[in-house]
Amino acid sequence: MKFIDEAKLRVHAGNGGRGCVSFRREKCVPFGGPDGGDGGLGGSVYLQAVEGMNTLVDFRISRTYRGQNGQPGGGNDCTGHGGDDIYVRIPIGTVVTDIETGEQLGDLTIEGETLLVAKGGKGGWGNTRFKSSTNRTPRKSGLGLPGEKRELALELKLIADVGLLGLPNAGKSTLIRAVSAARPKVADYPFTTLHPNLGVVTVGAGRSFVMADIPGLIEGAADGAGLGIRFLKHLQRTRVLLHLIDIAPFDPAADPVRDARTIVAELKKFAADLGTKERWVLLNKIDLVESKEAEKRAKDIIRRLRWKGPVFKISGATGEGTGELKQAVMRYLEEHPRTPTGGSAE
Repeated sequence: MKFIDEAKLRVHAGNGGRGCVSFRREKCVPFGGPDGGDGGLGGSVYLQAVEGMNTLVDFRISRTYRGQNGQPGGGNDCTGHGGDDIYVRIPIGTVVTDIETGEQLGDLTIEGETLLVAKGGKGGWGNTRFKSSTNRTPRKSGLGLPGEKRELALELKLIADVGLLGLPNAGKSTLIRAVSAARPKVADYPFTTLHPNLGVVTVGAGRSFVMADIPGLIEGAADGAGLGIRFLKHLQRTRVLLHLIDIAPFDPAADPVRDARTIVAELKKFAADLGTKERWVLLNKIDLVESKEAEKRAKDIIRRLRWKGPVFKISGATGEGTGELKQAVMRYLEEHPRTPTGGSAE
């Protein structure tokens, strides 16, 4: 399925039904008076977050959603039938914005959460409502009010516990394949990952977390270079970032420390919250060099980065060190449960 994380749609709530003009006509009730009922309410339009949807591709086909109109009122003080509401299914983690005003209407991050985006119109009054001491036979009724109309922008931000970041070919896709059932494309050239991939990492009975792999970042990603600007937002809901650094780059002129600093600079440039989010360093591809050389390179990278946080030496290709990494991530997530805003509780 094609990955789409932005879409636009139009919503139009149903109009209210027209009020009724009617008079009682029982045989033994002279001057029965008015008995016209009100029109029914128009159907409203709701958005509902559901499991099992990871893309907004459906809204590239169906872009307009209309609530049902209310029915007209009837005699004998009968109110018209209200129009049926519409519930539009969207992925969990979707931000909804009114295009005309720029107002953010909601951020649906919980399964089953609903958001009213277009309210149905009220039904018009029947002639009973216009009865008075000076007007005992009103012959007028109200028109139903029109339902709300809106044009909405939907922006999907994937909800994952852990986000992978690094340069193209840092080994992110290989790692997520090693620790989960996700099967993103892996090849020996940059930008093999063209859209985010999600994988469920199982640590034990009843213990698991969701990992997100986004396309590799390059310098200028926050300004639109490469694919980074489009997918950096998917890291904003994660609780911990795993920064992969290639300990054995193919290009001898490559500097892992300089590249790591470039990634961090792009995070801060894109959003302040990304720059301050919990981040761990993963020194990847240790299987490509001898153990002593790998240890030497690791110490040099950490020293030059002046890194004080968690460090793991792993190999996504062989799985070395990934077991310890999974356990550590799981412990951290259990100690820092997700808050309603999508981050971690302190």
